[in-house]
Amino acid sequence: MSAQGIQTQNLGYPRIGEKRELKRAVEAFWQGRISEAQLEAEASRLRAWHWEKQREAGIDLIPSNDFSYYDHVLDTIALVGAVPARLGWSGSTVDNATYFKMARGERKAVPGKEPIVAMEMTKWFDTNYHYLVPELHPGMSFRLGSNKPFAEFAEALALGIKTKPVLLGPVTFLLLGKAHDLSRHSVTEADTSGFEPLMLLDALTQVYVEVLTRLAQDGAEWVQLDEPAFALDLTSDQQTALVRTYEKLATAVPQLKLMVATYFGELRENLSAFVRLPVAGLHFDAVRGGAELDRLLAQFPADQTLSLGVVDGRNIWRNDFTHSLAQLRRAIDRVGRDRFIVGPSCSLLFSPVTLKHEQTLDAELKSWLAFADEKLAEVAQLARLAVNDGDDDVLAANQRAQEERRVSKRIHDPAVKQRVGAVQSGDYDRVSSFAERKPKQQARLQLPLLPITTIGSFPQTDAVRAARARFKKRELSATEYDEFLKAEIKNCVAFQEKASLDVLVHGEFERTDMVEYFGEHFAGFAFSENGWVQSYGSRCVKPPIIFGDVSRPVPITVEWSRYAQSLTRKPMKGMLTGPITVLQWSFVRNDQPRATTAQQIALALRDEVCDLETAGLAAIQIDEPALREGLPLRRADWPAYLEWAVNAFRLSAAGVRDDTQIHTHMCYAEFNDIIESVAALDADVISIETSRSQMDLLQAFADFRYPADIGPGVWDIHSPRIPSVDEMVELLRKALAVLSPDQVWVNPDCGLKTRGWAEVVPAIENLVAAARRVRAAQLPTRSQA
Repeated sequence: MSAQGIQTQNLGYPRIGEKRELKRAVEAFWQGRISEAQLEAEASRLRAWHWEKQREAGIDLIPSNDFSYYDHVLDTIALVGAVPARLGWSGSTVDNATYFKMARGERKAVPGKEPIVAMEMTKWFDTNYHYLVPELHPGMSFRLGSNKPFAEFAEALALGIKTKPVLLGPVTFLLLGKAHDLSRHSVTEADTSGFEPLMLLDALTQVYVEVLTRLAQDGAEWVQLDEPAFALDLTSDQQTALVRTYEKLATAVPQLKLMVATYFGELRENLSAFVRLPVAGLHFDAVRGGAELDRLLAQFPADQTLSLGVVDGRNIWRNDFTHSLAQLRRAIDRVGRDRFIVGPSCSLLFSPVTLKHEQTLDAELKSWLAFADEKLAEVAQLARLAVNDGDDDVLAANQRAQEERRVSKRIHDPAVKQRVGAVQSGDYDRVSSFAERKPKQQARLQLPLLPITTIGSFPQTDAVRAARARFKKRELSATEYDEFLKAEIKNCVAFQEKASLDVLVHGEFERTDMVEYFGEHFAGFAFSENGWVQSYGSRCVKPPIIFGDVSRPVPITVEWSRYAQSLTRKPMKGMLTGPITVLQWSFVRNDQPRATTAQQIALALRDEVCDLETAGLAAIQIDEPALREGLPLRRADWPAYLEWAVNAFRLSAAGVRDDTQIHTHMCYAEFNDIIESVAALDADVISIETSRSQMDLLQAFADFRYPADIGPGVWDIHSPRIPSVDEMVELLRKALAVLSPDQVWVNPDCGLKTRGWAEVVPAIENLVAAARRVRAAQLPTRSQA
């Protein structure tokens, strides 16, 4: 136990490294530039470094098995042997080749065999982190398929650190899975009728018993089992399953102290089940669930340890010690020092690693921030301060920083506040309905049946990145850089024309990231140098920091789009990132409602949309892939969010004429439960990810009779595979089985930024060939309809 008498713990540490070392190592391995042994050596070095940093920060319970090459859910899939049958796994230890095939598919099909398709990917709760969806089926068996938790525990022990292994809890694992037909990789309701994932719980629990027994034998004292499902709407049967499962685990391995962690929201009706879990410790997120802390304390068992997460693991603002100390002291009064642990609200996976490399952030703004390493220091400081064993100067400095931020003039812009206050209900509405707009847009755009387009970005090649780096280092002048970008745009437009796409894009070569780029041009945003967080696999993003009121001082994309349109007679789409996606994929100020910040962003984008129309753009895409991601975890909270989120999109788009076509794009999300809100966006065309799910998402649009046009993705761009013409034709035919031909567009799942031209050229050629083949079989044509 710590010297201050209160233990501290961390729930998980960022995997990627201070300078994205893991990303570079994994990608080098994929590209054959380093060996598997070299990859494992770099991973081992990173783990040791992370453990030591946590020990030096004063963390008592340091996690292990929180490290991952790709995704912790995929790690669990490997651990319990839930490998999809199409991979032909032998049942032995899951090797790296099998592991990465589950995540990325197989680049080249084996002659005579079906290609291996990657597992479906979707968002982890309401974060921007993506996980691989477990594929479950009736009668499924499980077996121990990985030694990872044991190997990493032993690795840390050899360094003199007894860690707390972290496992994804079995109930959450199953609830995050999806029922699959064994004959294909997608969901087929008819083949899984009556099947519920928790029917597999007993079989899965046996593997968890084996894992926990082995960890106990290896010398583990505490094991953390993450069950964020407690923050969801659970049925009484699901609540019972959670309690019953932990009764079995605690009974089977009594020598271990099990810590069940929940986070991301309040417990509400699940609270009684949570406090009935017969485990040694319970972790509660007091950042997201702070409103029910007193209710939890009133029911907390007298013989269990409470871990209270008071440092926000999902945002980057410095902790308000005055607020957190009040929470901690109330909890300590209830449970006592000996049964109390201080920690972050959740894993620090969602936070950048450290502020120490931030040299360009000004001192005032930097004093308001805390990344993962700084959050660990806050945990240790709060543990000392909570029992009056801390440095009063530390508390005073924290209080001073909070007050300086609150009154800072850089945060508040009276003009922005006045504009938001002046918004009227009519500002959210287009002039006419979609039915009235569509013929006007067709008359202007003259599109064929099944028009072909892309989502927006084209490959960010080494040459593009090198030119950007040279420009930032002032080795290229602004004029030279602009000429380089114009050449890239010209080549991209020429390729699209040659490939016979119908609605073109300029390629977005001037942009680093779809959110960061706009934030760089908005007032109220700041940027870190190394504030990277993992999005999925080796994909990392550097979220902007929204610290103040948001506005658009000058046009952002207009000149690039105007130039691109000048190169072709075909329609050119203007490409923007929507207000909710900017909000969700940024670190957002926590001193005003998110709805207010979203409305500010929407008004800034509205100015850009109107300027693009004035510049001659007939189609403008406002991407909102994060709309569903922003949903509160509880359905009771959905209506309020959806109202302000949909209104933010409508506010950004509603200033254009009827004959200007508004597109939006969403990916990696289920739409059936929010389809009315998706329709309420009133976009003329929506493009969505559907290739990994084999068009299953379209059923929601068909059942709802979605009124506008839809572009179901027929090419999974997150896999290095180049789909064949036949594969794309089959997907289009599935789309046309539920949608009208006059309603369907043809496009990839997402932007092409992360792919190389060697993949993009043949895949686009196949995409066009597939559209032509299907188009030829469809009558009447769009112009005749």
